[in-house]
Amino acid sequence: MTPLDLLSLTSDAFVLEAKARLERGAGRAREVYRRTVTTGRFAPEEAELSKEASDAYRAAFRFELPKVIDVRKEETPLGVTAKAVLGLDDGYEIECVFIPMGRGRHTLCISSEVGCKMGCTFCETARLGLIRKLSTAEILGQLVVARHELGWNFKNVVFMGMGEALDNYESVVRALRVMNDPGGLAIAQDYVTICTVGHAEAVRRLAGEGFKRLNLSVSLNAANDALRRELMPIHKRYDLEALKAALAEY
Repeated sequence: MTPLDLLSLTSDAFVLEAKARLERGAGRAREVYRRTVTTGRFAPEEAELSKEASDAYRAAFRFELPKVIDVRKEETPLGVTAKAVLGLDDGYEIECVFIPMGRGRHTLCISSEVGCKMGCTFCETARLGLIRKLSTAEILGQLVVARHELGWNFKNVVFMGMGEALDNYESVVRALRVMNDPGGLAIAQDYVTICTVGHAEAVRRLAGEGFKRLNLSVSLNAANDALRRELMPIHKRYDLEALKAALAEY
């Protein structure tokens, strides 16, 4: 039996998988899940489970977080901006950024891919090309590490780090559902923003996912087709008129 990533599951999905995979202890699954995502520790025994049942949970599910490689801080008029470099299991690195918004509020900017294939001429990540897409668990692992290892108290989350979020569509949408789950991370849609370079087709698809209050942001960079085509290769597929139509539908 291959262990499932706990962070790829909503609380309801975790409960169903626990019932299917465990001979005992499944009755405490919701508590195990809640404790894990709200403390950053996978410790089934803290839910009053026996050693045998706790070991069974660890065999059936995995909870592995990115490793903190480096943290760099910079003072700004609104407070300290901090960027964390996180290491993944395969040795690749991603970044998440803690951004002060004023009045004690902060936003966490997270990555969705290692590198990016969009090729925007002004973007450092674009120079890497797309190395690979992040899994749902790797996307959400950034939130857990930021909150519980780095002590960053953020309210808002924005997909504006490495990668084009709508290029990694399935993993990102699944991450949104886990993020919004009131039985787990409980981050409301109102406080989450998807940033895109202008993937009009994916914007239309996202509109059909049932998210009623999810924020959408477009990296425009130019208000005319000629300049935007020079800066952003995706403009060759979706010009401003196509993008405008997709956004109007959204």
